[in-house]
Amino acid sequence: MTMLLLRRAAQAAVRTNQSRSFSASQTHLNHRKGLVLGVFEKEGEEGSLHLTEAAAGFDQSLSGKLSELLKISGPALKKGKSRVFYGIHKDFPCVAVVGLGKSSAGVCGTENWDVSKESIRQAVSAGCRLLQDLEVNHVQVDACGDAQSAAEGATLGLFQYDQLKSKKKTKVTTQLHGSADSAGWEKGLMYAEGQNLARLLMEAPANHITPTAFANTIEEKLAAHAERVTINKRSQAWIEEQQMGAFLSVSKGSEEPPVFLELHYNGSPDSTQAPLLLVGKGITFDSGGISLKPSPSMDAMRADMGGAATVCASIVTAVALKLPINIIGLAPLCENMPSGKATKPGDVVTAKNGKTIQVDNTDAEGRLILADALCYGHTFNPRAIVNVATLTGAMDVALGSAATGVFTNSDWLYEQLHKASVVTGDRVWRMPLFQHYTRQVTDSQLADLNNIGKYSRSGGACTAAAFLREFVTAPHWAHLDIAGVMSNKDEVPYLRKGMSGRPTRTLVEFAAGLAHNG
Repeated sequence: MTMLLLRRAAQAAVRTNQSRSFSASQTHLNHRKGLVLGVFEKEGEEGSLHLTEAAAGFDQSLSGKLSELLKISGPALKKGKSRVFYGIHKDFPCVAVVGLGKSSAGVCGTENWDVSKESIRQAVSAGCRLLQDLEVNHVQVDACGDAQSAAEGATLGLFQYDQLKSKKKTKVTTQLHGSADSAGWEKGLMYAEGQNLARLLMEAPANHITPTAFANTIEEKLAAHAERVTINKRSQAWIEEQQMGAFLSVSKGSEEPPVFLELHYNGSPDSTQAPLLLVGKGITFDSGGISLKPSPSMDAMRADMGGAATVCASIVTAVALKLPINIIGLAPLCENMPSGKATKPGDVVTAKNGKTIQVDNTDAEGRLILADALCYGHTFNPRAIVNVATLTGAMDVALGSAATGVFTNSDWLYEQLHKASVVTGDRVWRMPLFQHYTRQVTDSQLADLNNIGKYSRSGGACTAAAFLREFVTAPHWAHLDIAGVMSNKDEVPYLRKGMSGRPTRTLVEFAAGLAHNG
């Protein structure tokens, strides 16, 4: 009988994911605080839980009440599951407890990520969202043994693009709870805020983020760091002076003027240090041009500047982190639109390096603007070049949203990118850059190159990479095709549905690795 009463009391205090939140006045809600705590599954003991250090401290302050409620409120919390308890602590009207899985989990060679870090991101994100749905506006978060991952999960999980809606989600502030690792927490916040900046740029409608508006937004984000950052917003006249015929062939169909955004971050104590060069495709809207895309889902092409968004966001983050490295970011920005001035299929244009290109498909435009940006980038003698682009639908077909495809001429560079991606959980996977594909883009009837492969759709992501390679002479270059990871439905649990901002955190971690380890 006693156990029955206890279970009923627990059920009254618990809200699972399916339950409705209790009613309270808006005034009361505005002053409510929440707490997210983690629990691990005990090794070898089915159904047993092991509290994190912060959760154990909280439980002790309640004389074991949390442990007791967890035992009697239902089955043991599995990885990714959560429960909310009400009224058990005077400072926290709502306490979300989240399942972290096994505490011994680490890097998984099969999955190519750190299982513990991913579990923490997922669990903390779920807990924070539960409390946000209850209109709790300040949440303290358990570090769960990794403050950086907890901060990433909280900040990424709470992001919602609702700037243009009348009814908005509750804005939630987060704070580290019960841990001394404030440095890890702050680092995680900066990594996640960087990715959220990329998400913001990608999600915003194309009439709000034009090439000019994009450049102005990044300039505003970097305005406070003028002593270490130089920003050049190059005009169409400059682009013409540079003889970037491939870039101009894409932009000329639109009424929006192109912008070539150039960022210089001088973070290294050694001003002569060769820079890391990041290049991002910046098509702020891609209609396909004369080779018009089908109308269903064309609205998603507002995010075709995902390469520029992730590159610029990663530089903003590197600046905030004060990474001791020199970075140059290049983002050719324009729209790809059909008009009487637009490039026509079969037209031949000349790139900055003098190579001629037969444009048989105006919807294969990203490689054209990147070609000129890569040629220009070589003038800085970079230590490594990484270009990022939502380049081909074929990449989405090949890898889906599991990983970014990497095409590179450098084993060393791939190893650095891969190592970074294991830490962030935003994975990369190496793709082939065979001469087999090069022959398919160099066999052109009218010019040196064709902007689509000889066999059309076959190996489309690979032929696009082979095309870009024709504009690279540097020994360490990587092309990241992010078309497959551009958006999120429900594949990454700690990102809401919408544009993903991937792989911003991997780019930041990669730059940090170069900065600290050479």
